[in-house]
Amino acid sequence: MLLLIAVTLLSVAPALLLMMSSFTKIFVVLALTRNALSTPMIPPNQVLAGLALFLSMFIMAPVLTEINEVAIGPYTDGSIDFQEALDAGAEPLRGFMVAFTREEDIALMHRAADIDNPTSPEAVPLTTLVPAFMLSELRAAFIIGFVIFIPFLIIDLVVASALMSMGMMMLPR
Repeated sequence: MLLLIAVTLLSVAPALLLMMSSFTKIFVVLALTRNALSTPMIPPNQVLAGLALFLSMFIMAPVLTEINEVAIGPYTDGSIDFQEALDAGAEPLRGFMVAFTREEDIALMHRAADIDNPTSPEAVPLTTLVPAFMLSELRAAFIIGFVIFIPFLIIDLVVASALMSMGMMMLPR
């Protein structure tokens, strides 16, 4: 049974790590930018995912370095056990997520879980912080994406109205 739980956690771990970083925001912004350029398949999704992954690693490098110093290093040296390493490694990640999570989203997740609002950022449990962080990242991604999309939409409208005023019809592709 323990082996089954370990394999399940290993299969879910990459998704959890992607949800706890800025990967989602970067990928959504890149996808909306690709649609704004009217190139729905260029660059392909694999390229966008790779670019988002490496940009996320660049952004998360200070957090990952701190996790390595306070949790992974001491655990591999044998000076702390697994639970202590897990708790120590969660703190830098918690600090990153709290810094980029809106208070309204944290309050929403606490209301949804029927828990009282936390008194401080350190008191936010990871079970509500991770979904609140995801909501904040998605909100920011769509705002950034729409801000990028608007100039392309205006250019399309200006070109279309100029063509229509000259009597030219835009033909379907």
